[in-house]
Amino acid sequence: MSGIKVGIDGSSHSARALEWALNEAATRHAPLTVLTVHSVAVSGWSGHPIVLPGDTEDQEKAYQAAEEMTLKAASQLGEAQPASVTVRAIIGFPAEELIKASEDADLLVVGSRGAGGFARLIVGSVSSQVVHHAHCPVAVVR
Repeated sequence: MSGIKVGIDGSSHSARALEWALNEAATRHAPLTVLTVHSVAVSGWSGHPIVLPGDTEDQEKAYQAAEEMTLKAASQLGEAQPASVTVRAIIGFPAEELIKASEDADLLVVGSRGAGGFARLIVGSVSSQVVHHAHCPVAVVR
């Protein structure tokens, strides 16, 4: 089993997705990878991410926030723990990076909505893209 991956962005929806993924990984005795994506602008010419010097610092801040969020959620599990927990911060486009991460996952977990500004949406744009294009089963946690 290659494990479960969960995408988080610091929102309350992603916190619930992280908790669900931790419980699922503990139940399955599977490794869990927590992914956070520092979103950057896209080049209109190439379609590739535009990474600026300050983005590396922002990526490190995103990693630290994700690690803190993960430690807090994992501490509430009790004795049942995943086989391992890895936290990764990536620079790029959230939906694209999560879809790439799904290539070698047994399950990808996302929150129903993220930190975007459209509160009335039932499913956010990243969640929707992931559900339609992932290479593995996807759990969308409300």
